[in-house]
Amino acid sequence: MTDPNSTSADGSEPDASLDSAPDYDEGVSTLAKQGSITFVGNVAKGVLGFAIVMLMTRFVSPSVYGLFVLATSVILFTQVFANLGLPLAIDYFVPQYLADGERGKAKGVIVQVTATVLVTSSLVAFALALSAASIAAFFREPSMQVALLLLSVTIPMLAIYKVLLTSYYSIKKLQYRVLMRDLIRPIVRFVVTAGLLLAGFGLLGLIGGYVVGLFVAITVGAAVFTYKAWDLLTTELELVAPGPLVTYSLPLAMTSVVFVLMGQVDYFVLGYFLESETIGIYRVGYMLGSGLTIIFSSLSPVFKPLIAETRDDIDLVEQRFRIMARWIAAITLPIAIFLSIGSSSYLAVLYTPQYAEANTVVVVLAGAFLFNVTFGGPNGSLLQGLGYSRVVFANTLVLFGANLVVSFALVPLIGIEGAAVGSATALVLVGALTLLEIYHLDGIHPFTREFAKIVGAGVPATIVGVPVVFVLESDLLTAGVLPIVVVGTYLLALIATDAFTDADAQMVAEFSPTLRKWLPVD
Repeated sequence: MTDPNSTSADGSEPDASLDSAPDYDEGVSTLAKQGSITFVGNVAKGVLGFAIVMLMTRFVSPSVYGLFVLATSVILFTQVFANLGLPLAIDYFVPQYLADGERGKAKGVIVQVTATVLVTSSLVAFALALSAASIAAFFREPSMQVALLLLSVTIPMLAIYKVLLTSYYSIKKLQYRVLMRDLIRPIVRFVVTAGLLLAGFGLLGLIGGYVVGLFVAITVGAAVFTYKAWDLLTTELELVAPGPLVTYSLPLAMTSVVFVLMGQVDYFVLGYFLESETIGIYRVGYMLGSGLTIIFSSLSPVFKPLIAETRDDIDLVEQRFRIMARWIAAITLPIAIFLSIGSSSYLAVLYTPQYAEANTVVVVLAGAFLFNVTFGGPNGSLLQGLGYSRVVFANTLVLFGANLVVSFALVPLIGIEGAAVGSATALVLVGALTLLEIYHLDGIHPFTREFAKIVGAGVPATIVGVPVVFVLESDLLTAGVLPIVVVGTYLLALIATDAFTDADAQMVAEFSPTLRKWLPVD
């Protein structure tokens, strides 16, 4: 994957054979296998997530849906203080202890983190319940007090949920994470929410589905993890020094606070300046635009442990980063193209025509997310894997600051489009910072001729896709035809430019040996 025209981290000329015939890397196979598992899970979760929102937008008004989004945003922000970032230490330290054969210490990390977050999350939940009335008064939404009181019970639940997820990441058993997060939780939530909404419970139905879905997911996830990791959990416990856990986790805890606030700041700003109805409209636009993170979120959970366990081998780290960046860009770019071109049609079909007002939000965020996830994502998984937690924290401050300042300046002037521009500015800025930082720290960059071919293939796909929107008058027909035209043109462009590499063949072979035979690689 190394560009023959580039220079390696130590300043020497790289071996040209790396690009044409790289050594077999078991990490690429792991990335493909586990990434494919999480991709299937993310697709299922995405479909169910869209189904849940479609259900909500058809049974409750935009104002009620917006109030629910605002309340859950407060919960998601508050719960970050509850876990102190400690779950993030699990998928950093546990893979290292397991690689060194220190299973007792690996168990110790999981046990110590779980016990700590149970205590802290319960205290934070109690504090939120006491302050629910004040928060509701700040947003001028009286009904929000009841929503926050009921949802406060989910704070300790979310802390344990995060512990379970990172525990699955650390042992690279992501199929069980898929079961818990991507199947059990959204399916139960959809069924319960649908039943309660049909019974006429409105806002309480939205809350009930959220709470019950989370509870069932944790119950099943904990049972499965206990069964599948029984050999680890029955190992003699060896407590680890809390110092390294705190030193690594504390910057990431602050990072998580700022990062989650950044993710919710749009709703807070909109809730402060505008009516709750606008939050509901913006939410569906944001959800559609952020759907581009599906590929990144599929590879990121296994990518970070793969980087952490080989962080001293910079050449191998760079090779894995380049493979990941190319695959994320190659799959995400055509999705970004047809979502942007047909944003109005997708919003009208998936939700209702009144939500087509968020079409500009989708276009702005699609471009920003495409750039950001290609180069490490908003959570800086590459930097986290290399141990640069303080750098990730600094980046997240920039992410939050840029979003907050731009959103506060533009929302009063142009409404929901101002919030979208704020998020997009922050995402692009942090993506650029990540590129500069990893190159400065370790001489790593993702740019090769093969990467340029991936990006270039988007040009003809866009040119061919634009006329479809103007020729077809039906939103439903446009939504169905546009992906076929864009993706088909994109694949033809990749074949025409000979964009596939041996590393791609290795990845594809893990998905399907039959598909590998059709890949145009010598």
